[in-house]
Amino acid sequence: MTDLTQQDSKQYGRPDDLKIIPFMKIAKPAAIFSILITIASIFFIVTKGLNLGLDFTGGISAELNYKQAVQPAQVVKALDSAGFKDAVVQTLGSNTDLIVRMPVQDDLNVEDLSDSITKAVQLPNNTAEVHKVDAVGGAVGNELYVRSAGAVALALILMLIYVTIRFEFKLAIGAVLSLFHDIIIIFGVFALFQWSFDLTVLAAVLAVIGFSLNDNIVVSDRIRENFRKIRGATPTEIVDIALTETLRRTIHTSMTLLLVVLAMMFLGGDGLHWFSVAMFVGIFVGTYSSIYIGTAYALWRGLNRQDFIVQVKPEFEEDEIP
Repeated sequence: MTDLTQQDSKQYGRPDDLKIIPFMKIAKPAAIFSILITIASIFFIVTKGLNLGLDFTGGISAELNYKQAVQPAQVVKALDSAGFKDAVVQTLGSNTDLIVRMPVQDDLNVEDLSDSITKAVQLPNNTAEVHKVDAVGGAVGNELYVRSAGAVALALILMLIYVTIRFEFKLAIGAVLSLFHDIIIIFGVFALFQWSFDLTVLAAVLAVIGFSLNDNIVVSDRIRENFRKIRGATPTEIVDIALTETLRRTIHTSMTLLLVVLAMMFLGGDGLHWFSVAMFVGIFVGTYSSIYIGTAYALWRGLNRQDFIVQVKPEFEEDEIP
């Protein structure tokens, strides 16, 4: 068997047709781009703010079922005529099933809420049944907002602990930075375009955290393996080899998830629309950040082979025999 040191030093024992992609060659431009886009996202979040949905601000929601197809604008007009202001009506997969969301109505008795909505949404020659009427107060919505922020923070802390235990602290910090980067970008996009941010979008953010972390773990595992088995390569070359070897898996995973997200975006109805939009943004930033945030940060902090080698304590070292 040919010794690895006799192979082409740039391939390190790999077949010549499996070329190493120099991902880290553009690590510095990528870092500058990430810093700029993160600053821009924070700017939009601070200046424009998130367009919080009724889940967080409080309000009324109800599901409607009509005998015949109906346009949301017709229902909005009927509700407005009955005194329900600022109603938002969306379809739930068909033009006969709809969901109504609106702010808390100051002059409406909550006990008569279901009856009042039922009377308001009846259309000429098209009767409607009202199901699942919910009223969320402002205090409850604010509590959900605080708990949601806590859930995201807890997820990041647990990810940091997990990656530190399984791999290495430098990779763990890089992984958490990449997750933080993904969250900020998604929030920034929603703030920029003032898209509705509700619990379904938050669920998408948590899903993106899991997706991005999985990518980081796969790459980190291959980096650790290559540091242990490849000799003579620089840390940058080790990382490039690891990213090249996991690239096919990353593409397959991202494209499969992207197809599902696109199907939800165009065929899932209004109920899944903003969830799929958040996931769509998260797939791209999550794949990008696992390469140019997580691993690049670890390299910048001096990641090397000694980080993955178990050091022998001095008392267990054998004395050399002269």
